Amino acid sequence: QVQLAESGGGLAQAGGSLRLSCAAPADILRINTIDWYRQQPGKQRELVAGQSRGGNINYADSVKGRFTISRDNTKNTVYLQMDTLKPEDTAVYYCNVLATSRGKGWNTVENEYWGQGIQVTVTS
Repeated sequence: QVQLAESGGGLAQAGGSLRLSCAAPADILRINTIDWYRQQPGKQRELVAGQSRGGNINYADSVKGRFTISRDNTKNTVYLQMDTLKPEDTAVYYCNVLATSRGKGWNTVENEYWGQGIQVTVTS
């Protein structure tokens, strides 16, 4: 698995906002799917938001209306805008994409990429 470069995490107060960024390698031709996961202390990793190949976006009930996925195809970067943060949003956040890059010859290949994980801490 090739790592994506995550940034934008840190400390926020309840009610505040953070935007996570996740940059894919420059040689990526196309990002096909986007998923954002989080892992809270003592819990399993959970999917909080995702965009399918067809562009459909889904959010976990716990973040619906507060988190927003977006992307900048010119920068091969995906984002997770997190608004109205709550202390229970405290977690390590991971981005995950399926992306197409050049393979051998004229072929293309799809690979899965993961971010390294970034801490988000929300204080009350």
